[in-house]
Amino acid sequence: MAISFICLAIVLRTDRFYRLSLHQGIRYFRNAFLFYGVGFIVRYLFGVVSDLELDYAFFLKIAFEYLFVMAGFFLLYSLIWKKIESSKVEYSSSLFNGKILVFHIMAVVIAVMDNLWQTYSFMFISEIFIFLFVSILAYINFNNDKGKHRFPGFYFFITLIDLAGWVLNFLAESYLHWDHQVLIFVGIVDVIFFMFFLYGVRRVTKQKNGNQKT
Repeated sequence: MAISFICLAIVLRTDRFYRLSLHQGIRYFRNAFLFYGVGFIVRYLFGVVSDLELDYAFFLKIAFEYLFVMAGFFLLYSLIWKKIESSKVEYSSSLFNGKILVFHIMAVVIAVMDNLWQTYSFMFISEIFIFLFVSILAYINFNNDKGKHRFPGFYFFITLIDLAGWVLNFLAESYLHWDHQVLIFVGIVDVIFFMFFLYGVRRVTKQKNGNQKT
């Protein structure tokens, strides 16, 4: 639940920054952490309901997998939106529009397939591929920036951390039989990932706000 509050702080910071800059990439970046925040709440509820062995627990499993996968898609889309959307068209909603709809459908399909096969592998594999692409794009942005700003390198480093976290999740399920120590380490990686993002967002928004005041 603590991660949900971290995500909320990131959403509020980035939403304020988006309203000042109107940068569409920030808009989709904000959505990623909105979905992560809600996803962690739903995952917590799924754990509670599963312990009580209630029949509708599988709906929560589908919901939190959908939210997590969709959050990854939003992070990816925040880096590629310029190649997909026309600069002359601004969608009234960044959560649901014609371009984003395909990602919603893919996220639902992945979540449903995991539920049908009683596994998490489809989510883990999809997140590994998503963060692999995000890491590559983040590295390209970092390389093109040539050290002019700190955030591109910071962003690349953070995405590598989460990529490692998803790989560990997949290994824990597929080969390590949900080893308790591995899961604890994965939880620590998750906290580090979101704390680093909060730190980076605070630094960037604080710097931008300071520049605007001067």
